[in-house]
Amino acid sequence: MIGISAQISLYPLGQEDLGPAIEALVRVLDVHGLEYEVGSMSTVVWGDDEAVFAALREGFAAAATFGQAVMSATVSNACPLPPGRGGAR
Repeated sequence: MIGISAQISLYPLGQEDLGPAIEALVRVLDVHGLEYEVGSMSTVVWGDDEAVFAALREGFAAAATFGQAVMSATVSNACPLPPGRGGAR
């Protein structure tokens, strides 16, 4: 197990209201106990690699229940954590 960070962008396709799909993904991050920061264009999440990858898989599945979606993720074990989020690596 290693600590990683991931930047996630979710694009619900053909949906009038984008919120439900994005909120479904964020709920999965909560269930996995991951720390995250939601931004206007992406969400950054930090944690154990197994928990992060499981949350990405489950979060996409949850978002996809609302319709077609695209999820883009950039994952790193080299990016420092922000202050107050576990310190720098």
